[in-house]
Amino acid sequence: MTKEIITAKNAPKAIGPYSAGVRAGHFIFTAGQLGIDPLTGDFASDEIVGQTRQALTNLKAILEAAGASLKDVVKTTVFLRDMGDFGAMNAVYAEFFTEDFPARSAVQVARLPKDAAVEIEAVAVCSER
Repeated sequence: MTKEIITAKNAPKAIGPYSAGVRAGHFIFTAGQLGIDPLTGDFASDEIVGQTRQALTNLKAILEAAGASLKDVVKTTVFLRDMGDFGAMNAVYAEFFTEDFPARSAVQVARLPKDAAVEIEAVAVCSER
């Protein structure tokens, strides 16, 4: 099995020594995505709804660069600054994942990079290239 580093033009560049995505066989692992607009380098919004939407858009771009889609996602992990934002995050999440939902964990954390409101990572499974 080979390891392939995934980069996406439509997603923010890594802000540290890590890859946005890695394909290993049939698996694609993404780094956690913040709600950062890849064009400006700033958060798409100060609010959970806008940051969640942008984080999922970034996640989608990485998956597409790897030859996959959100339909291939089998597991997500959502990191929240405040569990009180769960309902708003969940409403946006439901716009991106509409059926055959992936397994998901959601946890509140003490702090996220750049003081983000949310960070989302995924594992997808699709055929090898």
